[in-house]
Amino acid sequence: MSRATKVVLAYSGGVDTSVCIPYLKNEWGVKEVITLAADLGQGDELEGVRKKALDSGAVESLVIDVIEPLIKEYAFPAIQANALYENRYPLATALARPLIAKILVDAAEKYGADAIAHGCTGKGNDQVRFDVAIAALNPKIKILAPAREWGMSREETIAYGEKYGIPAPVKKSSPYSIDKNLLGMAIEAGELEDPWVEAPEEVYNMTKAIADTPNEPEYVEIGFEGGIPVSLNGEGMGGIELITKLNQIAGSHGVGRIDMIENRLVGIKSREIYESPAMWVLIQAHRDLESLTLTADVTRYKRGIEETYSQLVYNGLWFSPLKGALDAFIQQTQERVTGVVRVKLFKGSAMVVGRQSGNSLYSFDLATYGAEDEFDHKAAEGFIYVWGLPTRVWSEKLRGE
Repeated sequence: MSRATKVVLAYSGGVDTSVCIPYLKNEWGVKEVITLAADLGQGDELEGVRKKALDSGAVESLVIDVIEPLIKEYAFPAIQANALYENRYPLATALARPLIAKILVDAAEKYGADAIAHGCTGKGNDQVRFDVAIAALNPKIKILAPAREWGMSREETIAYGEKYGIPAPVKKSSPYSIDKNLLGMAIEAGELEDPWVEAPEEVYNMTKAIADTPNEPEYVEIGFEGGIPVSLNGEGMGGIELITKLNQIAGSHGVGRIDMIENRLVGIKSREIYESPAMWVLIQAHRDLESLTLTADVTRYKRGIEETYSQLVYNGLWFSPLKGALDAFIQQTQERVTGVVRVKLFKGSAMVVGRQSGNSLYSFDLATYGAEDEFDHKAAEGFIYVWGLPTRVWSEKLRGE
């Protein structure tokens, strides 16, 4: 019995998603496969991807430019949330998945498809992100994951594709699994699976090796309005241009490389290499601006919210009710996060060295130790007595006094 009649397939042009087309038709009885490739600023020639889908048996091959919504609707909120999974990974890949899920659901509704398919295996995070996001957006649509079920090795998958006219890769495939969009790159597999082995320089694409970076630091000034980056070095610009330029500038100084052991959602640890120059710098700058414009209690409370937010995004729960509730809190905190942050880029580091804001809570007259000092030092003694009173009472009881 056919699992579905018409399917929209998330398509990358790689071996697995290409083989999904004949597999869905010949093994699962799907009548029509419509492929959808998302242009996320990955820089690939997507016209070739579109044509390959048609050559592989798709009845229609869609290529949709979603770079702007990726930045405005996903990256900017993540920056406002200072979202770093396990305090390191800026979530470049994870942020794109709910967006892809959204356009898959939209396409399925537009073309009258009764199922959505993807090429994820049963071992990674993306299967969860796609399945959960699709179910949140359309709980009734079927979700098919052929690569999670077919049990073929890569060699067998290639052979299956050749059987149906899909050519094998013309060159030896890279041992690495790579995902790229405008926000960053994720690299895994191959020799990287040994956590003791240093990642070879060839895996990096967006950042220079430290030995090849300039011997002089470079300063960038990033302007924020309501927690959103709106200017670079005094020049106002849109999100796509700003992130593109900052990727180039920060990457040229080796900033944004991350080598980490990551806890995957499916319960295993994975060694991951990430490059995310602009997002790394923007989150560091944004977090610093918050320290200038938010009160201490809000800042401290928000740190816990940020950790939960990052876990939700990583775990595929972008469209969950808890994520929506956290969004409301974060947006409230961003109303006064406006100002400029100066960042020093040098030999792989991005250090905030200056910040200013019309909403600054920093008072020179209170902070200075100079003659301008307006802080009431005499008030400190009474404050310390009251602040320490619970500890003093506890200590007296402990000692039997």
